[in-house]
Amino acid sequence: MIVRVSISALLLGLACSPLLAQSAPAGATAATPHPTNTTPTNAGQADARNAEFARAEAALAKSDWKTAAPLLDAWLAGHPNDARALFDAAFVADEQNRNDDAVALYRRCIAVQPKNFAAQASLGLLLARMNKLAEARPVLLAATALDPGISGKAALAQIWRALAQIDRTGIDGHPDYAEASSDLLQALKLSPETEQDTLMAAGLAEANGDADGAEATYKRLLAANPDSLQAIGGLAHLLIAQKKYPEAEALLRPALDKHPDSVPLTAQLAAVLVAEDKAEAIPLLEKLHTGNPANEEVTRMLARVKADAGDFAAADALDQALLKLHPHDADLLTSHAQNLIRQGQTQAAFGVFEQAAAADPKNADSWTGLGFAASELHRPDLTIQALLQRNKLVPETAPVDFLLATAYDRIHDKKSAILYYQQFLTLDGGKLKDQEWQARQRIDLLQREK
Repeated sequence: MIVRVSISALLLGLACSPLLAQSAPAGATAATPHPTNTTPTNAGQADARNAEFARAEAALAKSDWKTAAPLLDAWLAGHPNDARALFDAAFVADEQNRNDDAVALYRRCIAVQPKNFAAQASLGLLLARMNKLAEARPVLLAATALDPGISGKAALAQIWRALAQIDRTGIDGHPDYAEASSDLLQALKLSPETEQDTLMAAGLAEANGDADGAEATYKRLLAANPDSLQAIGGLAHLLIAQKKYPEAEALLRPALDKHPDSVPLTAQLAAVLVAEDKAEAIPLLEKLHTGNPANEEVTRMLARVKADAGDFAAADALDQALLKLHPHDADLLTSHAQNLIRQGQTQAAFGVFEQAAAADPKNADSWTGLGFAASELHRPDLTIQALLQRNKLVPETAPVDFLLATAYDRIHDKKSAILYYQQFLTLDGGKLKDQEWQARQRIDLLQREK
């Protein structure tokens, strides 16, 4: 998330203030000359210009955007290349959330004054907040090459932090964690490390595959601030991902004793208890769900735990509540269909599996369920169609090959039946003994019938 505080705000009390407005354009550095095409040519013009601008900048100083905006617009109508007025007007539009107007005005200011650090930086930050990351990144990178002047190292550090966030998120779904780490290091050269910096560093280390480095960074932060919920949550997430469930539980329980209403920590502890197959996971999730009925992730987790515990009706009720909000969610449809299967409603489940496969043709679980339901309904043609589609998406498994073998057997395709029975025996390795016995018997019989 790109922070809302902008370079414009950092400079509002400096280059944009009435006190400095007489010597430097708003947003410019103290060393930046006033644009020559708007510089007064005599004292009378200077007085007129300052008097007109004084009202606008007095309004700016009071954050009175409604008063400042029309005054600046009126001035720009007659002086369209006044860099100071363009920046002031862009800043006001930015503060009023007139994003498109602000972008256009910042660009006009940069066109007049290409080395205006504040305009370049403010434009980049605004584009980032608008989630136009592909546009924001080159603008912010260009700002790092400019002299920040009176805004100093703090403003430049803010730019590098914004670039780190952009690179961590990625453009078009392609994050660059190594570049984000480099951006963050540049920021830390210019300003002291903050807790958010440390959290980002830990997250980047984890994303780069450096689990030990991430763990050490989280622990370093917790040594300085033992009550940092973000650090506790980050470290717990890392431990859960590594399946270090006892360590995660030992971290989360005392934290929840201090912060019993923390939904994220409670959800993480519930996930740990589920992984450890501890019975207290269900009441903990039920309590969390009761207090946060709109939290869909908690509802999904509770539904999975209920299903694992054999309470398929309760699990299905939760899934159906979510399906009212997301009727085309393939995962929810598949979960709903699986619960129907477990409740003996195979025909109904078959239809829901079809909906799931149609909603997301790349959802392997929906094709697996559809194949199983078709097999139970003695529809070998559909069993084969569904399971072959499933095998295009994920590796074959022994149970799937057994279903394919029996389906081919039913339609008297001996060659394919023998092939899949043999593949089943190779993959199963003695786990499904009854099915292995059946497979060997069928292979022997089919080979003798040739």
